[in-house]
Amino acid sequence: MNTTNWKNQSKRILVATLSFLMLQPCPLVAQQPATNDEGADRHVGICDWMVLKRQKLGQFALARQLGADGVELDMGGLGQRETFDNKLRQPDEARHFRHVADSLGISIGAVAMSAFYAQDLTTRDNYMALIADCFDTMDSMGSGPVAFLPLGGCGNGWAADKQKRAEVVKRLHAIGEEALRRGKRVGIDTQLDAKGNIRLLKEIKSQGIAIFYKLQTAVENGWDVCADMRRLGAANICAIHATNTDGQWLQNDKATDMRAVNQTLDDMGWKGWLFVERSRDTTMVRNVKMNYGANVHYLKEVFGLSYPAPTVALDSAGRPRDYVETIVQRSQKVTDKLGITYTVEGRNVLNIVANRYFKLNDIYAERDSLKKNGEKEKAEALADSRLYRSHFALEADLAMYLTPEEIETVKDVMTFNVVQVTYDAQLDMIPTLKDEEKRQIMAWLKEARELAIDAESSKKKHEVFGKYKGRINNYLSRRGYDLTKEREAWYERVKARGGKL
Repeated sequence: MNTTNWKNQSKRILVATLSFLMLQPCPLVAQQPATNDEGADRHVGICDWMVLKRQKLGQFALARQLGADGVELDMGGLGQRETFDNKLRQPDEARHFRHVADSLGISIGAVAMSAFYAQDLTTRDNYMALIADCFDTMDSMGSGPVAFLPLGGCGNGWAADKQKRAEVVKRLHAIGEEALRRGKRVGIDTQLDAKGNIRLLKEIKSQGIAIFYKLQTAVENGWDVCADMRRLGAANICAIHATNTDGQWLQNDKATDMRAVNQTLDDMGWKGWLFVERSRDTTMVRNVKMNYGANVHYLKEVFGLSYPAPTVALDSAGRPRDYVETIVQRSQKVTDKLGITYTVEGRNVLNIVANRYFKLNDIYAERDSLKKNGEKEKAEALADSRLYRSHFALEADLAMYLTPEEIETVKDVMTFNVVQVTYDAQLDMIPTLKDEEKRQIMAWLKEARELAIDAESSKKKHEVFGKYKGRINNYLSRRGYDLTKEREAWYERVKARGGKL
């Protein structure tokens, strides 16, 4: 089975398993709190169009993996179409989507008409039909009562253009009244500050229209976010896009003091959904899991909302706190490399790796204790036995969450990527290596890696590789290579291209 099929099958199995487990008590594992906090004043969600899952079933599994409570589901693009590219208009498709969302415990916090970031509301003669399509989708999907309508497509100057503004107000009044009739509320996104938004809402004269507040707008205009929200008032804010523009994660963004925002919302008595739209780290802008996982995790931490606990417990009991923190940081290098640190699966993988380090420490500590008591032979034999018996548990445990290729990455990170570095160096030093020689070198390096994973220190890990490098050199010498000459020629080539050995 190829990797793509394996991963697709694994995802199908994961969705089916999670759906089943949502309905079953598990006697072996303590029950975890639901992702979506029952009775919580606030919930955190992701925007499906921003995580590249617009109207795709995978958005619900992704939201669960990221620890989000729900999604802001988009209506689809417009472009030159008369209507949204909305497949949820089909009853069977909508039922399928809703079933998967419910099975995974993921709410649809709001439905977005993000197409209006680019489309001009005032030039769409069928705007009420588009709004009706959105409301129908909200009903069929069992979403929350808020719809998102950005006014970006109206242009930057619409608010100052009397004629354009009058048309915007007229249409939003009609939209708001229809929203009220259907038990909805439409949150608009403008470029106005609190004073300007309050004035606009008074002109619209419909309780069916509110502000879908966007932190990015306030930051970009240099406004005090908290002061602006207080002035706008809780009743006028129906939902929040709680992120800045792309640049860095919320936890690293000095322009967005989320703890101050939390306190402000507490003071205002505001309840509702906060959605992660942007705040991606531009050094890894395409890494959906890392970017959105980090922001969801941070928002939940700041707002005091529950985050799914890992099913794999960290074996930290009775261990010094500083030591545990060091091991966790070391283990996080694995999940950082895989890009899953801020996901539920990432927390499980981190704990599996950390627990392996703890296990190795226990084995070697017991060995050293026996040696001090003069039982050297017993100490070494017992350590070897326990290393052998526990060695394959690491890969077996990781296989519950990772593909074979990802497990290879875990092993490489735990052994400082020596396999690939050494292999690349061998090929660079001897460009004439035959295919069978390359395969043999790689096989020995991976064999060394299996032993190095269980070594007690970085020094011992490198010693293991050193022995196998000697074996590789002997092998190449027997095959007729003059390693001294090959190394000298390699040195000259590296020097010529400005490098060092």
